[in-house]
Amino acid sequence: MHDDRSLVESRLKRVLDERIRPAVYPESVPLRVGIWTAPGEPVPVAEGLAAPRTPIAVGQKWGAPWGTSWLTVSGTVPAAWAGRTVEALIDLGFDANMPGFQCEGLVYRPDGSPVKGLQPRNQWVRVASPAVGGEEVLLHVEAASNPVVMDYHPFTPTVMGEKDTAGTEPQYRLERMDLAVLDETVWQLVMDLEVLGELMAELPVEGARRWDLLRAVERALDALDLQDVNATAAAARAQLAGVLAAPAEPSAHRISAVGHAHIDSAWLWPLRETVRKVARTTANMTALLEDEPDFVYTMSQAQQYAWIKEHRPEVYARVKKAVAEGRFVPAGGMWVESDTNMPGSEAMARQFVHGKRFFLDEFGVENEEAWLPDTFGFAGGLPQIIRAAGSKWLLTQKISWSQVNTFPHHTFWWEGIDGTRIYTHFPPIDTYNCSMKGREIAHAARNFKDKGVARHSIAPTGWGDGGGGTTREMIAKAARMRDLEGSARVRWERPAEFFAKAQAEYPNPPVWAGELYLELHRATLTSQARTKQGNRASENLLREAELWAATAAVRSGHPYPYEELDRIWKTVLLHQFHDILPGSSIAWVHREAEATYARVAGELNGIIDAAQRALAGDATSGGHVVFNAAPHERSGVPAGAGRPAGAAGGGCVLRTLPEGGFVLDNGLLRVTVDERGLVPSVHDIAADREAVAPGSSANLLQIHPDFPNMWDAWDVDQFYRNTVTDLTDVDGLTVAADTPEAVSVRVVRSFGSSRVTQTLTLAAGAKRLDLDTEVDWHETEKFLKAAFPLDVHTDRYAAETQFGHLYRPTHTNTSWEAAKFEACNHRFVHLAEPGWGVALVTASTYGHDITRTVRATDHGTTTTVRVSLLRAPRFPDPHTDQGTHRFRHALVPGAGIGDAVREGYRVNLPERRVPGDAEVPPLVSLDNDAVVVSAVKLADDGSGDVVVRLYEAGGGRAAARLTTSFAVTGLDLCDLLERPLTAPEPTPAAVLADDGAVRLRLRPFQLVTLRLRRAGADAAY
Repeated sequence: MHDDRSLVESRLKRVLDERIRPAVYPESVPLRVGIWTAPGEPVPVAEGLAAPRTPIAVGQKWGAPWGTSWLTVSGTVPAAWAGRTVEALIDLGFDANMPGFQCEGLVYRPDGSPVKGLQPRNQWVRVASPAVGGEEVLLHVEAASNPVVMDYHPFTPTVMGEKDTAGTEPQYRLERMDLAVLDETVWQLVMDLEVLGELMAELPVEGARRWDLLRAVERALDALDLQDVNATAAAARAQLAGVLAAPAEPSAHRISAVGHAHIDSAWLWPLRETVRKVARTTANMTALLEDEPDFVYTMSQAQQYAWIKEHRPEVYARVKKAVAEGRFVPAGGMWVESDTNMPGSEAMARQFVHGKRFFLDEFGVENEEAWLPDTFGFAGGLPQIIRAAGSKWLLTQKISWSQVNTFPHHTFWWEGIDGTRIYTHFPPIDTYNCSMKGREIAHAARNFKDKGVARHSIAPTGWGDGGGGTTREMIAKAARMRDLEGSARVRWERPAEFFAKAQAEYPNPPVWAGELYLELHRATLTSQARTKQGNRASENLLREAELWAATAAVRSGHPYPYEELDRIWKTVLLHQFHDILPGSSIAWVHREAEATYARVAGELNGIIDAAQRALAGDATSGGHVVFNAAPHERSGVPAGAGRPAGAAGGGCVLRTLPEGGFVLDNGLLRVTVDERGLVPSVHDIAADREAVAPGSSANLLQIHPDFPNMWDAWDVDQFYRNTVTDLTDVDGLTVAADTPEAVSVRVVRSFGSSRVTQTLTLAAGAKRLDLDTEVDWHETEKFLKAAFPLDVHTDRYAAETQFGHLYRPTHTNTSWEAAKFEACNHRFVHLAEPGWGVALVTASTYGHDITRTVRATDHGTTTTVRVSLLRAPRFPDPHTDQGTHRFRHALVPGAGIGDAVREGYRVNLPERRVPGDAEVPPLVSLDNDAVVVSAVKLADDGSGDVVVRLYEAGGGRAAARLTTSFAVTGLDLCDLLERPLTAPEPTPAAVLADDGAVRLRLRPFQLVTLRLRRAGADAAY
């Protein structure tokens, strides 16, 4: 037989495009349209419905950037259409290739009840089936004219990301406003041909099945009268019935499809627009659930449910009903799909606390999976947090974006830093926006790395980011692939059903230990410094607010601010979303974030101040009480305690060098600052050991060009290192302080259009050099780092992460190691040789790189730590980080891991001085510094119980004794939600002893939550 395959395939494409798809709506009449444009921000539904309308016609422009227009469409169903299916077709000017990134609409009935969303792939509204001739149609559309920020030529700098700069020119043109008859037979024929044509293209040319499909398609096209498609569509479908009925092979891959619409809580749109995106999508999905009995939809992010509950209660009522029916599935159990690299220990825990509690309170749903398809890599501390929240599974897809190394598994155990393992799945379909195309389904089956031992994978299916979610077309295609020869088998299933099946068939998959590092988007550890600083400051203030409010409540009956803390935590957690905290959103988002963090700081400082004043005693005494919120004693003040201020210590000396520069000495360290303001020497006096590598200088600012190949705010590509400028010119070098308590020098530099002022301080009794850096930054597409070349020989270093630290190599033996050229730390990085190490601690930066070289002079190893300070990408915010920034770091020579932990907390939690004279004992005390308290608070249920969360911080086993300054009547080991563990470990981590103390025995990095019942407290729980 002659090979006419290409001929038939080309014929199919043209006939579908030019004859069959146009025949889906064979008859139409125009609708009348009126418009009203809200003068500012979006208005309540009632106001939009009642506003006066001005006529507008198809072809006219509408919609200034970030505007809202209310459209009213009206018409009459022709008498000849009686008994047929009639739909309104509303095209606001959509580009079908960009669902989720342009204008959108939500359709309402005249009574204000929502119908469904309008998006590029979802332009229809069912009017009647069967229709009644002469029926009047009246619908209202709340249309959002969101601008296209990332266009066909992506990453082009644009002013569209801020309302004040986006202009007022209308962006969209009404394209179609019709009532139309839907020919369901033709629509089904389109689905048949799309499924078979897409499957055919994925099958081997040598296989019989491909040719069976080809001939069936050819017969169908022959049966179709192109001049009367509607009359002959049924005959064409009949020719396809046989090949559509052929069952899949027994060994076919199994795909659990789940409806999905990944909606970034902010990204190329502000938070307020996400509220409406969620409402449109959930209106679509609840309507679709009513029409499609097999369909299952899932949505994560408790925050998004809370938004529609507050702003669109009529949509939320539909969601609650569908959740109760088991068809609309809350997933993930987190407040938002957060970044997981940068959030601190408590914040990462609270993502699950607030997310899971919301789903439990609202729906009675207990999530067992973490759902993070789009997060930019996963910190090594996350598995035990997931497990401590009562969950056991994790789904993500983003690791498939890695540039260099292909991850070796799709289903595996992920082992965290403490040994906790989480059953993890990466969908081999390699998308969280599956549209049920044949190439996606075939890719999932071919790509699945666990063939032979497993055959189940999951496919999150639907248009995301306001694209409308799953469509009826996707459901129709999935139905045809339920049991179809040549295809994977597709079933709609809930995430928990998938994980249960996957784990049952593959209970012992491979293990991946340590972080799940994404070899992409590394610059998100640095972009938008103010957002990152606001996050770190908020985390620190929340720790203090809970600690001092709990202390004041127990000590004096001071009211504990339950509601305020709950609200503020949710605000901070929202801003840890994986396009806000990473700095990859538009200018509007980060401007609002900066204002929000300032407001949060004001509220939390107010809570802290009120609690400390309640504790501090006589404010008129003339004295001051020093409060220490850090988990270690400092300056004679116990951890979590307050003590009247004593006399300051002394012993610091500053000398001027003849050639310029200074020597700072406090008897512990001797620091040389040369005439360039660099630090060629930091000498550990007791160890007689130099920290800075010979011939090098620490505190060296370096600047690189920074123009990645794509994803400007997200990426830094390795070639940026090829060009570097050392900033050694100095405008001024002066003494900033010269007292027995502290000595410091100030260095001023200029470069490009920017200016840096640094203060280097050595305090009495402190074995650290404090560095305060202020940058007035006005560069573009540049990367600023601060380098510390250290005389340390090591093949690995420690970086703090949630509830512990992880080790990364300093070498690049393999491509996996070389790919980690920019990585994350929380409060410290630590490098060590046996018996001696150096820590670099930070108050607000996360990105860093570490390299090592062997010196030609003495063959010693120089290990250079560089902290990442600032970038200046132009997309999506063309003015990223312009202005003034302040950073605080400290170099700590002679440091062990314990010193790094302690100094990291110190730089983040400065002492507070409050007028008063009282001694304030800590609520809880520990006798082993390796066990670190991460939170002290009152139980969320209002019982008055004290909740203490702690962890082993050194990476070894630790025994400790926890004592309290209040009477304890009972102890429970709890999960993160403060619920007693139902299946305690064989060897409990904590036991209440007869003397009232709690005896602790912890594994390396073990996280423990204790609930201490106290005498006299309300026993409500």
